[in-house]
Amino acid sequence: MNQPLETIFSKIIRREIPADIVYEDNLAIAFRDVSPQAPVHVLVIPKQPIAQLSDAGSQDHALMGHLLLTAKRVADQLNLSQGYRVVINNGPDGGQTVSHLHLHLLGGRQMQWPPG
Repeated sequence: MNQPLETIFSKIIRREIPADIVYEDNLAIAFRDVSPQAPVHVLVIPKQPIAQLSDAGSQDHALMGHLLLTAKRVADQLNLSQGYRVVINNGPDGGQTVSHLHLHLLGGRQMQWPPG
């Protein structure tokens, strides 16, 4: 079972700190990144705290699919019809800086490869 996490994302979910929320439902919330790396940079997070992707288990199967479909829904909502990138950083070596699973939705410009 996942341990409850107390992160900046927990505070956003509880509305204890402000965020530019672009989408929310009963399982997920999406908001603009405060340090955008592209013209559109939105974070999609589960309301249920999971520290990182490698902590997700079979019990999280439906939630993980919901997060990807939420990223698609937000991309449609933000008119990213020319394409976008979805990134999940996992752990310190993967570049994860907040211990709450989150998807980066990046768009509004041509993405480069390799990413870094």
